[in-house]
Amino acid sequence: MIFVSCKSETKKNKSTKRPNIVFIMSDDHAYQAISAYSNKLIQTPNIDRIANEGMLFTNASVTNSICAPSRAVILTGKHSHINGKIDNLSPFDTTNITFPQLLKNAGYQTAMFGKLHFGNNPKGFDEFKILPGQGDYYNPT
Repeated sequence: MIFVSCKSETKKNKSTKRPNIVFIMSDDHAYQAISAYSNKLIQTPNIDRIANEGMLFTNASVTNSICAPSRAVILTGKHSHINGKIDNLSPFDTTNITFPQLLKNAGYQTAMFGKLHFGNNPKGFDEFKILPGQGDYYNPT
């Protein structure tokens, strides 16, 4: 799972308040694993509350079904053959511009926590903590 948070740093002289952004992307599960989409498998009331107060994607598709290339597409807005991240092994091309960089340039504080498989550090984040490899499935620290 990846958790991306972008907090607006509003200046005292600004009259408009920009929204805070929380982007949660999970890995390797079907839509039934979040009850906001389907309550047939499991109940997830806290995620459902976030969906009810924010946005729920009900008509979406993937550009790449492999986890790291899919994350690269989301972060860059470019298909895998253009951003260069075509598998979980090759490093991410850091010359790509990511949406967190754009948000940071617009005055947001940005952070990312979770799994990445980029082979290098993520770009555009003030703070990040990336799990090494897959992380521990049993008895994680």
